[in-house]
Amino acid sequence: QVQLVESGGGLVQAGGSLRLSCVASESIRSIIYLGWYRQAPGKQRELVAAIYSGGSTNYADSVKGRFTISRENAKNTVYLQMNSLKPEDTAVYYCNAAVRGFVHWGQGTQVTVSA
Repeated sequence: QVQLVESGGGLVQAGGSLRLSCVASESIRSIIYLGWYRQAPGKQRELVAAIYSGGSTNYADSVKGRFTISRENAKNTVYLQMNSLKPEDTAVYYCNAAVRGFVHWGQGTQVTVSA
């Protein structure tokens, strides 16, 4: 069972920045897929950004140009740098990893963007 622990959420004004971190309980070098998802109240959980073992990434259209996902294998950590935050980015952000055929989720971290 891979444990994922997110941190870095908080309250920020519109236009501000936050960096989320997700630390895995085991090496992420061989994890092919790592992603950040978010869920706003009353909405379905949606993909925000994903990064693959080869380094390729993909982003939701709503965050392209503002968010950057990266991974630091030596620290078993995946990051989500969020710039130019908007009130509509308010949500609980979850880390996700696909490992040996199973999907693992973190407990989530709240991001609140005030207008």
